[in-house]
Amino acid sequence: MHPLIEKFEKVIMGSLVVLMIVVVAVATIELAWLIIKDLWTPPIFFLEIDELLDIFGLFLLVLIGLELLETIHTYHKERLVRVEVVVLVALIAIARKIIVTDYKNLTSFSLLDAGALVLALAVAYYLLQGIKRRGAPPSPRGPDAGNET
Repeated sequence: MHPLIEKFEKVIMGSLVVLMIVVVAVATIELAWLIIKDLWTPPIFFLEIDELLDIFGLFLLVLIGLELLETIHTYHKERLVRVEVVVLVALIAIARKIIVTDYKNLTSFSLLDAGALVLALAVAYYLLQGIKRRGAPPSPRGPDAGNET
């Protein structure tokens, strides 16, 4: 690869890592503030359902940010995108959406779509973990390729 392109890519990756760190830090501070504010609002130390849903949604959003940060960091270090992490981020994002959704205004097709998406992502994650446990299939090319005995 051309040295200028490599330098540009390093700058962009470094910028993305720094920006993601800032976003995750700000979201974590906002989560802490939300918890403290909700706990001190009368009735004290009592959280209503809407407040809990907001907290859970923001908590899952922080987890998504951390997983994306790991993905960017892994790509920057190893030039490798770990597909299982991407699928896990998608699964967390869909779970977050399901948790914070107001079901009063949804159609049954929307619920079926979300369920099908969760099922597809869970199956994909399971299959990826199975492949990871078994190891990658042997490469057809290697030192003994073409030397049939």
